[in-house]
Order: sequence, then C-alpha cells, then structure tokens
Amino acid sequence: MGVCHVLATCVVGSLREEIGPGDFVVPDQFINLTWGRDDTFDVDRRLVHLPMAYPYCSSIRQAVTKELSSLGLTVHSSGCVVVIQGPRFATMAESKLFAQWGGDIVNMTQYPECYFARELGICYGAVASVTDYDVGVPSAISMQPGSMDRVLEAFHTNTRQTNELIERFLAIAPNILSCSCAQRGVEPYFWQGT
Repeated sequence: MGVCHVLATCVVGSLREEIGPGDFVVPDQFINLTWGRDDTFDVDRRLVHLPMAYPYCSSIRQAVTKELSSLGLTVHSSGCVVVIQGPRFATMAESKLFAQWGGDIVNMTQYPECYFARELGICYGAVASVTDYDVGVPSAISMQPGSMDRVLEAFHTNTRQTNELIERFLAIAPNILSCSCAQRGVEPYFWQGT
C-alpha cells in the first residue's frame, strides 16, 4: 500500500509526578512485559532478528514534539513506556517497580505494534496522552472509583487535542519525513524455519 510511516496514539498512566494528566509524552523507549502475543509476522517462515535499541522513529518524534508544542500543550519529548499485559491495571508494588526500572508511563498497546512496524520496514512513532497517575504515584487523579470523572475529563480533552495534532501532522508529514530508520544500520538476521 506504500505506507512508510505510522503515527500511533495511545492513552497512558503516568509513573512520574512531573508527568501529569493532560500532558503528552512522545516515547523513545519501551519495556515489554506482555506475554502470549504474536511477536512476529513470520512471513514465509523466516524469523527476522532486528535491532530494537531505538524502537521509535526520531523524525516522527521530533515532528510530533514540535507540533504539540506549537499547540501550546505540555509535551515530554522522550519517555519510556512500560507495556503491561492488561486488561488489569498494575498493583502498587508493580507500579513502583516500573518507575524504579526507568519507566515514565504505562500502557497496554505499544507492543507488539512497534516491533511489527519495524519488521515491515515502516518507521513508527507514537504520541501518548496522559489521563491519570498510575497507582504508585500518590494523587487524586488515578484509576480509582473516586476520581474517574477527572480521569475521563482528561481523556476527552486529550482526545480532542490528539485529533488536532493528527490533522496538523498529516498536513506536514509528506514534507518533513524522509527517515528510513527501520532499515538503517544493522542488516536484519534471518533464520529459515522448517
């Protein structure tokens, strides 16, 4: 179909006090804690071993950060997203551990999407909208029964702002994105299965 870039959107909880509800994060790293999900397309029974040191396209990240800033929104130009299995949320102990590991935000959908795009040679970027603090960060805005109205308010506001970002991004993307990060550097290693 000719797709060479993907800008994904996701909703996240914050693992850091300084990343608040209503903020946006443009992730540059992930920690995958999921299990049982397909990890590869396994096209023609060839397992592809691709470098993932920098899973998110820097060109997309820079463009998204610039557009979010120009909209007057609070944006964090980097961040590590901890991808949990879901559908359950983290325990207090897990949430604190994720932050100790270097996680900045937590969500359930950044893996395997990001890897699948890399496997297909597509540059991938994401914009994460923060709706709440994860349970390990003391706050009145978290996924708890007493604060769901505030979480949903942040969600709806972020959704409108994300839609505006996408419209702006689509208008500028053809002129600024010339990256081929998914194919840069190390050649992929193939293993022919039987």
